[in-house]
Amino acid sequence: MLSFSEVVSRALNGPICTERDFDLDIFVPNLRHVLNKYGIKYDPQTPVPADDDLADRVWQAAMEFLKATGMYCLDTERRIVFTKEEIEGALQTGPSGCLFGEGKDARLMPHRLPEDKTPPWCSGSGAGPVSKEEYLINIVKTYAEDPLSDGITAPALTNIDGQPITANSPLGVEGAIRTVLLTREALRRAGRPGMPVVNEVSSAIRAPEHIAGHRFGNPKVDFLEIGTIHELKVDLDALNKVMYCLSVNNLTFAENGIIIGGFAGGPAGAVVVATAYNPVDMLVLRGAAQHPFIVPFEKGTSSRRDALWARSVSVQATTRHSPLPAVSPGYTSAGPLTKMAYYEYAAWIISQVVSGGSVETAPPYCGVLTDHCGPVENIFGNGVAHTVAGMTRKEANKIVLTLLEKYEDALADPPKGAPYPRYFDASARPNKECMALFREMRQEFADEFGLQFKNTAPL
Repeated sequence: MLSFSEVVSRALNGPICTERDFDLDIFVPNLRHVLNKYGIKYDPQTPVPADDDLADRVWQAAMEFLKATGMYCLDTERRIVFTKEEIEGALQTGPSGCLFGEGKDARLMPHRLPEDKTPPWCSGSGAGPVSKEEYLINIVKTYAEDPLSDGITAPALTNIDGQPITANSPLGVEGAIRTVLLTREALRRAGRPGMPVVNEVSSAIRAPEHIAGHRFGNPKVDFLEIGTIHELKVDLDALNKVMYCLSVNNLTFAENGIIIGGFAGGPAGAVVVATAYNPVDMLVLRGAAQHPFIVPFEKGTSSRRDALWARSVSVQATTRHSPLPAVSPGYTSAGPLTKMAYYEYAAWIISQVVSGGSVETAPPYCGVLTDHCGPVENIFGNGVAHTVAGMTRKEANKIVLTLLEKYEDALADPPKGAPYPRYFDASARPNKECMALFREMRQEFADEFGLQFKNTAPL
């Protein structure tokens, strides 16, 4: 594989180009060309396509698009361009099916294929903002107690000692450290100290904060999540994080967010860009897993019909052609303690698992409301993911279409649900109201869809 030092050299010395020229004169025309050449079109009637030829054409289009376009470094205003041989080299030597975690908590993150019976990797529990340290501990502990939870996605503290956490300041450094210590303490209380945290320093933004927080985590098992910038862009801060991870032999979770309605255009364009990120995540971010999410410009939900289609097709394309495991996060429009949130979680999780992906259950209501990231819907999502492993895409498409009928009309004005205090009782356990809805939804999915959950969480 191309060395990371060569990637850095190209970020500093590659072809010079303004951001506007990259977006409008290179990115957009190249994307339009491959969409037309390979005949890639969005079909709203099949949010979970069962079309291997479509997946293969998307892959071909994405590789051609990446070679012609490259990436853009915002800080240096230079393009990072790759040859066909360098892209293929990354795909031939990239990581696949790695073991994460330590001791009895070690779990395999599998490389899966569409309709694969192999159980998916499941991580979740938050990534949304929380205002109190006790909330973070209780949320993480409850999710970690589910035996189907393979890893943790930690919530992010919004303040420490009554002061808002400010990025690139001493409060940002302390907030990062505090979040790591609290998350690992929650895992200890859950009896799973070796469980990996896939976004080890969730409260961090800049490289110094990630590095400071990493010092207090478990370097043998935890990931640092490093993201690109919309679309096909990176900055030196992200490259600094990668350099640090390589120097200390730390794992990286390569995150890519693609916007439907941005420079990628509609869902057809978004699926090609998301797929093109796969070799980028090995070449530039040095990821042990790809962490892609496609969301619409409006509201940023993962459960909209066009987002379901784009994510499903992209995961099918990458899992059929790349060794890198795909772990997709998903955001609901509805908030916690609502039936709509359960329907949304099920729709995007089913589409991902049958397409060959693994899942990260992100917080409800698009992760934007403080103290609205309870663990119970995430645990429900784990049960869905394991139950549908091995299901055909055609069967999954029927279920997802039925689920869309249940919530699609409410996406424009979804219920916000309830905040943390409505979730837990005095013993820091999910309360009766929360568990009653959880059990009601499990029974509904068993009765309507025949999904007999394998979840054995002590709830």
